[in-house]
Amino acid sequence: MELSQREEKVLEEIRLWQDSLYDYEANDLENTYVKWLDGAFSTLPVDVQERFFQKLDGWLFHLHSLLQGSQLQNDARERILKTARAFNQEVETIQDLHFLTIDQLHYIAMQHSGRHQFYSFVQGGLTGTGGAAAIGADLPAMAVINLRSVQLIAISYGFDVQTPFEMMTSLKVFHAATLPARLRAAAWEELMEDLERKENDYFYNGTEKLTDYTWLEGPLKHMLKGTVITTFRKKRLSGIPLISMAVGAGVNYQYTRKLNDFAEKYYQYRYLSRKRSDG
Repeated sequence: MELSQREEKVLEEIRLWQDSLYDYEANDLENTYVKWLDGAFSTLPVDVQERFFQKLDGWLFHLHSLLQGSQLQNDARERILKTARAFNQEVETIQDLHFLTIDQLHYIAMQHSGRHQFYSFVQGGLTGTGGAAAIGADLPAMAVINLRSVQLIAISYGFDVQTPFEMMTSLKVFHAATLPARLRAAAWEELMEDLERKENDYFYNGTEKLTDYTWLEGPLKHMLKGTVITTFRKKRLSGIPLISMAVGAGVNYQYTRKLNDFAEKYYQYRYLSRKRSDG
């Protein structure tokens, strides 16, 4: 099917965004940090690393399953369908969302991604209060918020993450979007290769390995955020640690905003590619 002028424009925006992934150049501080991380992990035995990342992958799989089986997620799916029916009364299933236009789907996705950016903002503010429990809960809370956001963006574009292929793909999109900026171009290429290898819309045929030590840069940076928050939490205005709360809220908000942008670009590309191939 031939794409409309508006759809061609969105596709061109995705291409320009993709080019920006390849244009990224790490600064000297980041290069120094990478060398330190490489050196730190090179001292660990390979089998220890493999066991650790297998458990981390298993935790992400379990988290995905818990989110998908929750009533909260079922309610969100129903809200997406109800919103879609306001545009097209023939929408009955998640797959029927492909009948909507790219702008209608973007509107639906923005409702959920914007809500999760707000959740991240609030979570960061709570972490900024500087309590040990709040700082300790920040990383798992952000994993839940951001993985759920990716899932709902996928559903908003008509890709049901309850199928094996879309489940694994949403996890890979989450993984790619949370990688350091210098590695996102390679992760995007891997997502494209998965689409080329795809034999059907149900089963996943690629590698199921997700994390390695490079992915840990994100969590380690969040730990650094905790250090900054701890440093500034005693600087209070009217008894409130506004500086540390602003740091926590700002960092978390930007983190989720960039993740949502990556995820939406991917699922927009999927939607447009499918529409073009249907012709």
